[in-house]
Amino acid sequence: MKGIQCKLARVALGWGVLELAKMANVSTQTITRLERGERLRAPTLERVQRVLEDAGIDFIPENGGGPGVRFKKPISD
Repeated sequence: MKGIQCKLARVALGWGVLELAKMANVSTQTITRLERGERLRAPTLERVQRVLEDAGIDFIPENGGGPGVRFKKPISD
């Protein structure tokens, strides 16, 4: 997961930095650093990614169009 994917996923879920940080049990500064593109320790990155995936986010790898995110299944309004 890249920093931009974290931000896209968080916004798609309607979460702020504080909400994601609490759910992943990390500091808000950690989320901010990740979204700025700074490197995090692998276990920390995996924890944040797992929280987002458990919330229904699917990470799309860079395949000529750039990395992205989508919902794993359609959400109902």
